[in-house]
Amino acid sequence: MPTIEDLKNYGANTDEALSRLMGNESFYLALVPRVFEDGNFEKLASGIAEGDLDKAFEAAHSLKGVLGNLELTPILKPMLEITELLRHREQLDYSPYLEEIFKQKEALQKLFE
Repeated sequence: MPTIEDLKNYGANTDEALSRLMGNESFYLALVPRVFEDGNFEKLASGIAEGDLDKAFEAAHSLKGVLGNLELTPILKPMLEITELLRHREQLDYSPYLEEIFKQKEALQKLFE
């Protein structure tokens, strides 16, 4: 199990996240791995692959909220960017954003292995 310091080193804004949780570190450390179970990562990728930008936007917007509340900055930053592009249903190559999102998700998961 990672520590708060491990998550800080990953790039999470743990101070801000913990302020939302009244300083409850164990609760925060229990919430973070739940992100890995969120099916919206797959919905985001499949929505983009299928050209269903409505589906992709809904998934990205949901993930943005979760990642923002947990202050998981390395995943949050590209999620914010892709969410805004999808909000306008722009037809473009989303693969660089998806690659960064999944790369950061994998790096975070490794902390919990």
